[in-house]
Amino acid sequence: MSDHLVHAYQSLPVSFTRGDGCYLWDSAGKQYLDALSGISVTNLGHNLPALTAALQEQAATLLHTSNLYSIAWQQKLADLLCASAQMERVFFANSGAEANEAAIKLARLYGHQQGIDNP
Repeated sequence: MSDHLVHAYQSLPVSFTRGDGCYLWDSAGKQYLDALSGISVTNLGHNLPALTAALQEQAATLLHTSNLYSIAWQQKLADLLCASAQMERVFFANSGAEANEAAIKLARLYGHQQGIDNP
């Protein structure tokens, strides 16, 4: 354990060193079924060749741009999502906090549109 980490969570006594598909291996070589998927960060699995290639290609091209700029792939995804879900618009957030803030603002806007003075 590092003295420099804030121990906000009670860590379990296991340290994973690699993953493949839906499995993880710890530093002692014991295999586990990854039932948490990195809390949805790796829900497609670990070490998948097609995903690894796509990530490497994108990282070699452009790693990140802010929503302050036009992003062609984001626009294409928005079109696909709206067509699939029969929605008019989609909002891409940069974090869970930003997504929650947007949800609160949308709920308040809807409340105002329904004539509620202080939703």
